[in-house]
Amino acid sequence: MPAEPARAPRAPRVRGTASGLVLIDKPQGWTSHDAVARTRRLAGTRKVGHAGTLDPMATGLLILGINSSTRLLTYIVGLDKEYLATIRLGSSTTTDDAEGEELGRASVDAVTALTPEAVAAGIAKLTGAISQQPSAVSAIKVDGKRAYARVRAGEEVDLPSRPVTVSAFELIDTAAADGHLDLTVRVECSSGTYIRALARDLGAGLGVGGHLTSLRRTRIGPFRIDAAQPLEELDVPAALIGPADAATRVLGRLDLTEQQAIDLGHGKQIQVDPADHVDGPVAAVAPDGRLVGLVEYRGDHAKSLINFPPDEIAAPAVATAATEPGAAGAGDHGDAS
Repeated sequence: MPAEPARAPRAPRVRGTASGLVLIDKPQGWTSHDAVARTRRLAGTRKVGHAGTLDPMATGLLILGINSSTRLLTYIVGLDKEYLATIRLGSSTTTDDAEGEELGRASVDAVTALTPEAVAAGIAKLTGAISQQPSAVSAIKVDGKRAYARVRAGEEVDLPSRPVTVSAFELIDTAAADGHLDLTVRVECSSGTYIRALARDLGAGLGVGGHLTSLRRTRIGPFRIDAAQPLEELDVPAALIGPADAATRVLGRLDLTEQQAIDLGHGKQIQVDPADHVDGPVAAVAPDGRLVGLVEYRGDHAKSLINFPPDEIAAPAVATAATEPGAAGAGDHGDAS
C-alpha cells in the first residue's frame, strides 16, 4: 500500500465557480476521487467530474470538468494519451506494478543476458495495433463489480483481451538496479491501453518477467501536463479553461450568428454550408464567445445534440475549507495504468 499523501495547505473555497475544465497534476498517493473531492471544495460545487482515472501510484495529468462542462468529459475520455513510465524487467507482481506482491524473479544472469536488440524487438512487438489483456486489478466491471474488487476479495479474474493501439513505444534510458533492468519509456496509446499490461507483456516476452514501477501521464488529446496546476496549489478560477475554448480544442468550432445562437438555444435546427460538413459533434459558439452547445451536421442543417446554459458566475471567495486526505490504495484503478 502506498504511504498516505501529505495534506495540502488549507485553501479558500469559491462558491459559484464558472463552468470549465481544469488541468490537474495529480500527486502520487492520491486517487482520482480524492482530486475530485478536493476540487469540489475549492470550487464550491458538487458538479465536478474527471475524464479518465489515474491509479494512486501514478502522477500527472487529470482533466476535471466543473459545472456544465462535465458534459464535455464524455468526448475527452476516449482521446489518445501519452505517458512516461519505468518498466522493471526481472520480476513480475500480482498487480503488474510495484504495489503488488512479487510472483517470481528471474536470475541475475538471465537479466544480465538481455541485449539491447532483444529489448528493442520486444518493444516493437508491443507497438502498433495489438491485442492486450487488461490487468486483473483494473476498473473494468465483471458482472457489475470492478475487477480489482474481485481480486481483493480473493477471486480469480481472467479478463478477455481487447484491441488497443500503441502508436509510440520509445525507450529513453536503461539502468541496472538490484538484479533488475529498469527501462524508462515514453508511450503514446489509444484510450483503454494499460501501461501496466505493457510492462507485464514485455517482461513475459523476454522471459524474465516485468512490472511497472512509475507512471506519469503527460498528455490527453490536445491537453498537456505543462499547462496543469499541482493539486496542492490549485487556484480553480485562474485554472479554468472556458467551455467554448475546451470544446473547440477537442471537437472543432462552428461560429454562429446571433439568430443561430437563439434558434439553437430554443432547440431549432440551423442552416449550414454542406461544404463545411464534418463527422461527429462540433462546438457551436455564439458571437460573444459563449458555448451554445454541441451540434451535428445533417446535410445543409445542424442539429443540437447538447445545449449549454450560460456560464455560472464566480463569486468572491468565502470561508476556507478543510482539505481532503488522500485515500491511498482506495482502488482507483483505471484507464491506461
